[in-house]
Amino acid sequence: MSESFNQFLNEHDEAIDEMAAMNLKDFVVDFSELYDHDCDLAQLVLEKPDMLTENLASLVVAKLRYRTEIGEVDANEVRVVLRNLPLTVPLRRVGSEHNGKMIQVNGVVVKATSIMQKLMMAYWKCKKCGETILVQQKGSGQIKPSHCPSCDGRHLELDEDNSMYVNSQLITLQDIPEEQPPGTMPRNQIIQLNGHMVDTVRPGDRITLTGVVRLIPIRGNDRLFSSIIEAFHIESAKQKELVITAEDEGKIRELSQDPWVHRRILQSIAPSIFGLGHVKEAIMYLLFGGVTKELPDVRIRGDINVLLVGDPGTGKSQLLSYTAMIAPRGLLTNGKGSTAAGLTATVTKGDQSGSFVLEAGALVLGDRGVVCVDEMDKMEKNDREAIHLPMEQGIIPIAKGGIVTTLNARCSILAAANPALGRYNVYQNIAQNINLPVTILSRFDLIFILRDIPNAELDMKMAEHILNLHMSGEKGVEAPVENDLLRKYISYSKNLKPAISNDVFEELRNFYMKMRKSSASNDQDMAISITARQLESLVRIAEARARLHLREEVSIEDVEAAINLMKRSLEQVGIDVTTGEIDIDILYTGKPRSLQMQLQKVLGVVSDMERITGVVKDEDLFNTLMEDHGIGRAEAARLIGVLMRDGTIYIPRPGYYRKC
Repeated sequence: MSESFNQFLNEHDEAIDEMAAMNLKDFVVDFSELYDHDCDLAQLVLEKPDMLTENLASLVVAKLRYRTEIGEVDANEVRVVLRNLPLTVPLRRVGSEHNGKMIQVNGVVVKATSIMQKLMMAYWKCKKCGETILVQQKGSGQIKPSHCPSCDGRHLELDEDNSMYVNSQLITLQDIPEEQPPGTMPRNQIIQLNGHMVDTVRPGDRITLTGVVRLIPIRGNDRLFSSIIEAFHIESAKQKELVITAEDEGKIRELSQDPWVHRRILQSIAPSIFGLGHVKEAIMYLLFGGVTKELPDVRIRGDINVLLVGDPGTGKSQLLSYTAMIAPRGLLTNGKGSTAAGLTATVTKGDQSGSFVLEAGALVLGDRGVVCVDEMDKMEKNDREAIHLPMEQGIIPIAKGGIVTTLNARCSILAAANPALGRYNVYQNIAQNINLPVTILSRFDLIFILRDIPNAELDMKMAEHILNLHMSGEKGVEAPVENDLLRKYISYSKNLKPAISNDVFEELRNFYMKMRKSSASNDQDMAISITARQLESLVRIAEARARLHLREEVSIEDVEAAINLMKRSLEQVGIDVTTGEIDIDILYTGKPRSLQMQLQKVLGVVSDMERITGVVKDEDLFNTLMEDHGIGRAEAARLIGVLMRDGTIYIPRPGYYRKC
């Protein structure tokens, strides 16, 4: 075997030269290359990695010492590791048959401990004669000699100063969500990283690793053991979204050339759900996403966030389930059962090490994907506040338990919420209808209201559609583009970064200026119809549509489609129910401009009267509002109630008001 591997090394002199030049410790061997060279040797390395890799590493050390100074090569640090094994073992299948063998697994990092020190070469000192015994440490337990070879003494202590250590870290790997069997709990596997692999991954990273399965005894039971995988090689799985073959690429290119590709993909979005064309179009753009710009000073997100608000039975949950399923990387969670830690990240006490462990939540695990949050309005207030930053910046800062770091949460969010009183009230604005703060509402690019309104023609079509689904059994509605191809099409499009041409620049600028001009007024009483945040949303949607067509440049048609969809959203959620005008302040402040002006009048009267009398009597306030501003008693009482709920004024004693 040694001679065969020596021949293999002679064929890979460049790799040895690279190790010597860059002071690398691992000689990484592609399994297929070793198998082609000597299939028996390759199989033996998998079956008996501890015995063979040490012998093979000594051959690599000999080659290295020809190229460097002998003292510069530490034989104990050089390893031979395999990658790209022919079979990947699912985490839930790692069992007793893999003990002591080299396997390949993949998953998502959900926990990571702080850096520890692992004992590699132990010096044991005899208390009786002072003799020092060197023992190489293997496995998970500490190896200690039973007696001193010189004086047969039994009292040996570890010489910590002269012993050799290596950095070590424990991470927890979990099943990849989209590969997890439905209805099953995700499985976790503890991984041990040593040496240069320490601190190379963090929660949320998707990795593929090769390693050797070890056993650790469980405290309190001598017959039970838990498994741990000692990692030999780690490769980021971020570059392996989906395996797209040359045949798949041909189908994708052929589909993109279809003049009706937009309609075909749109009709393939949840085809079993009747209607909701504009909502499905928004979800389609969310799946493709815009282009993220990493500028030197700021990050401009390309992820599109969409919120669905509607009556029960309008298909919100089904749309979320479909989106999580069709996205190349999708997660589905429920706001009612989610906490801030479950959505973002948390710091806990580690079971194995006792140190603090960083554990990832749904938004971190969904990095570079789509996270669907159902019943978002049912989340607790503190939990909702935790997602403000990831929705806008795509990051989650952590500063707990001595761990200060920033995790990536670059994902699109598709959320659903129910009206506070069961059904949507058209006589109230969006902020009054749902239990969500305006700080979250303003971070959604598109918001749509799904209402259940009786309509004879639509009800007939809906009934026929539902009954046809039941008659077809498990066949369902056939989509123009099958799910597997659509998933690969979306993943393939992510490699494109559509650019904005001068014509598109002019179109977007003119639309923005037109909308801003309609809001301009000398007395500043007019409502603001659009802000810079909506302009950025338009760019993201237009880029997503260009990606859908696999174009390198955004077209005027893309911009027009984005503007129409944005107008459809604003006409539903940005309308002041009092004046009928588009007012973006509803999303930013929760109050339309007309209400803000009325509140300012009441507050101004309170301030003027307070300077004179110290406190404001309610009768005097009502009379002044009626005489000076024509505000009736009922409307004045409602406005005063709003100011009191906001904490702007308060009642020092019954019948009197003061500013806070």
